[in-house]
Amino acid sequence: MIHLTEPINFKSKFEVASCFLEHEEDALYILRQDKKPYGNHWGVPAGKLDNGESPLVAMIREVREETGIFIHDNNADYFGMVFVRYPEFDFIYHMFRASLDKKEKVTLNPIEHKDFIWASPKDALLLPLIPDEDACIKLVYGF
Repeated sequence: MIHLTEPINFKSKFEVASCFLEHEEDALYILRQDKKPYGNHWGVPAGKLDNGESPLVAMIREVREETGIFIHDNNADYFGMVFVRYPEFDFIYHMFRASLDKKEKVTLNPIEHKDFIWASPKDALLLPLIPDEDACIKLVYGF
C-alpha cells in the first residue's frame, strides 16, 4: 500500500526510482520475466538506488539498463515520492516523468523483462500490474 506521508514505524529497507517514459498520450510499460518477483506483471522502468546514488541518477541508469533508452537529466521531471508498505518490508518509491519526442527503440534486458507496450494510463490500468503500480498511475495522471 502506498502512503503520501511516512507511516508510523516505517522502516525503509531501500529506495526505488521509476520513470513514466511518455510519448504523446502513451507511456512505456515493461513485463517482468516469469522467475522475477512479481513475474508476468507490468510496470514502468524502475530499480533500486545503489549506495550513495541519487534518485535521478538511479532512474537514468535503470531506464538505460532495462530499456536501452537514455534519458537526459534535463528531460526528466521529478513527480515525487511515496512510502510503500508491503507485508514483508517498507521502501521509498521515487517517481519521474520524461517526455520523448518519439517512441524510442526499446531494447529489453532479457534477464529482467520479456515484453513491452506503449499504453495510455487508462489502458495500463487494465494490465496485470506489479503491486501498487495502479495507485502510482492514478497519482501521476490525476485519476
